[in-house]
Amino acid sequence: MRTPADCLELARTEDDSTALHRLAQCPYPFVWHALAVNPRTAPETLVELSTAHDSAWNDNRLLCLLAEHPGADLMVLRAVRDAVAAKLTAGERPYAAVLALAARTELATEEVRRLGTLHGASARLRTRLDRHLALRA
Repeated sequence: MRTPADCLELARTEDDSTALHRLAQCPYPFVWHALAVNPRTAPETLVELSTAHDSAWNDNRLLCLLAEHPGADLMVLRAVRDAVAAKLTAGERPYAAVLALAARTELATEEVRRLGTLHGASARLRTRLDRHLALRA
């Protein structure tokens, strides 16, 4: 039987994508965060993690890490965008994830800019989002 510490260590150091995918089933958000940082985590696993739920803070941190992941492809980034949009609409503030998505040129500018028009987007977020998107050009 693996302990939470064992799961965390494996999430940080494992390089087998099948083992990493199995670790995504762990109920521990710190393991999900470690998977989202591990550059060897496959895009399919990252997409699955985009739907993981624990608490607002852990969920928003996870979405930010997924948006920043070097192996995140368009499928992953769109899954994160959709999760962020749902959280903004629900009144949560995944602002770091929005700004991380703005830095990803794989997504069209308008795809990301729409996040600033959602119910939970503050004026400050919209200003910072515009600045981040302007840096792309």
